[in-house]
Amino acid sequence: MSKASGTDWERLQRLGDQDLNKDDIPELGDDFFRRAELRVPAKQAVTIRLDADVLEWFKAQGAGYQTRINQLLRQYMQAHRGS
Repeated sequence: MSKASGTDWERLQRLGDQDLNKDDIPELGDDFFRRAELRVPAKQAVTIRLDADVLEWFKAQGAGYQTRINQLLRQYMQAHRGS
């Protein structure tokens, strides 16, 4: 379902921290982490009727099929906000 990454993961695994250029990334201090908040939208259990073949396809993709359905619905919602 997700697009294949173009990242050379093998090359990145060989790099050490000293090989990464982090000059344009400011350090995050203790104050940042003290004020940081994790915001996860609340989940709500619902009953939804889906075509059997649609549900079967999502389940065939493996564990997390409900999360993938939710992600697709969120993308649709965001694409159609304000229209």
